[in-house]
Amino acid sequence: MKTYDISIPITTDMPVWPGDPRVSVQRVAKIEEGDEANITHISMSAHSGTHVDAPFHFVKDGKTLDEVPLKLMMGRAYVLHLPDVDLITADVLTQADIPPRTRRVLFKTRNSDLWARGEKEFQTDYVALSADGAEYLVGRGVKLVGIDYLSIAPFTDPRPTHEILLKADVMILEGINLSKV
Repeated sequence: MKTYDISIPITTDMPVWPGDPRVSVQRVAKIEEGDEANITHISMSAHSGTHVDAPFHFVKDGKTLDEVPLKLMMGRAYVLHLPDVDLITADVLTQADIPPRTRRVLFKTRNSDLWARGEKEFQTDYVALSADGAEYLVGRGVKLVGIDYLSIAPFTDPRPTHEILLKADVMILEGINLSKV
């Protein structure tokens, strides 16, 4: 098994969800200016770059991240490469031949090209998972689903996909870079 770093570096010019604060990184103490140590202050939304959506994100009484077992986010994952898909539906997933007993699925789509190109502006036409696709994954017993952009759900209707997954305690990993996987 090979291990990959699929995280997005935190930078001040990275794309963020429309309406979220931009990332701010400021050095507030500098050795070269006589300070004992270099200290950096970072300010950003918890949904910047690579991040996990816990059930509480869309479910009123859902678990917060500190209540979710870390083991859900560790271990083997099946990377499903879907280069020509605009929306990941139940039909797409049925035809994808995902191995039995798969518990972690990561979607590699044309979104990864955005990270590879270093795109700085938020894209609203990213590839996402439909509500029926989310229901399909829940029915299969998937416990973690990841996607190579800042949301698992379509930009125009994010609630249904998130709610289906999070009400079933399926962890969502967003903002991953699978361009080299």
